[in-house]
Amino acid sequence: MPYVHKIYEYDYQKMLIKPKNKKCPRCGSYLAHHKAGVERLACGKCGYTEYLKTKSK
Repeated sequence: MPYVHKIYEYDYQKMLIKPKNKKCPRCGSYLAHHKAGVERLACGKCGYTEYLKTKSK
């Protein structure tokens, strides 16, 4: 079971809770952020993948 503080951002002053990751445009579940290999956002439910552009040095 995931830790709540890792998947949500919260602000006690404003009483605001929001997810850290984006939602999948196909199925609506949350995208996982993968940093190993090519940095990407991936949906485990439908297989949608969004590759992130990295800053070149």
